[in-house]
Amino acid sequence: MKQTIILTGATGKFGRVFLRELSKKGYQIVFTSRNPEKIKEIQGNHQNVVGIEIDFMKGNPAEKMIDFLKEKKIFPDVLINNARNTEYNKIEKDGMINEQNFLNEYKMEVYIPYLLSMKLSRTFDSLKNIINIASMYGVVPPTPELYDDFDHQSAINYGTTKAALIHMTKELAVRLSDRKIRVNAISFGGVEGRVDEVFKQRYAKLCPMGRMMTEEEITGTLEYLISDDSKAMTGHNLIVDGGWSVW
Repeated sequence: MKQTIILTGATGKFGRVFLRELSKKGYQIVFTSRNPEKIKEIQGNHQNVVGIEIDFMKGNPAEKMIDFLKEKKIFPDVLINNARNTEYNKIEKDGMINEQNFLNEYKMEVYIPYLLSMKLSRTFDSLKNIINIASMYGVVPPTPELYDDFDHQSAINYGTTKAALIHMTKELAVRLSDRKIRVNAISFGGVEGRVDEVFKQRYAKLCPMGRMMTEEEITGTLEYLISDDSKAMTGHNLIVDGGWSVW
C-alpha cells in the first residue's frame, strides 16, 4: 500500500510538481493552501489528493491540521515541509529586508517546519519520515555575477533561513530518533521556469553541469527519501544542484 504524505506549499513552483508526480504514483496526499479555489482546482485535477485550507502565519496551524486529519481518519506516514511565501523576500529600495519580512521568513521556513514536525510526530505514531525542502543557498551564499542587480535581486533572508532549516533537520534527526523517525533535507539548485534566457546562460557558466535543472528532475530525489531505499539515512542534507555548491 502506498504511503500517506502531507505536503505543505503544494501550489508553489516545487510543490505543484511534487503533488502532480507523487499523485501519479498512487501516494495519498494531504496538501495545504491558503486559497480555497486552488484547493478545489487541484482536487478536481488529481487523484488521491485532499486539500486543507491553512494560513501558517495565523492561529494554530498545527492544531488545525491535526483536527482535520483526525476528522478524516487520515494517518500520515511522511511530512514534506515545503511551504514558503516569496513576499517575505521583498527587498527594499536601500537593498535591505525589513524586520517584519525577515522574521516572517524565519517563521515560515524554520519555525513552522519545527512546529509541524513536533506536533504531528507526537500525535500520529504512523509518522516515520520528515523531509525538509531546503536550497543550495542554505549551503553556499549566492554568486553576485549571476544577477543584474545583486543587492536588489538576491534576498539575504532566504539563504539564511534555509541554512537554519538544514541545521534544524540534523537537530530533529537526533531528537526524534527515539521514535524511529527519519528527518532529512533536500537542497535543490536552480530550476527552469521563472527566469529568462540570459539568466539561464549566466547560470550555465557558473554550474559544473552547465545548465539549470528541469522540473522533471526534482521529484526523483524526493521519492528516494520517501522510499525504504533510504531507510538508513537520517540527519542528511541531500544536495541536488548540478554541482553548483562544489565551486
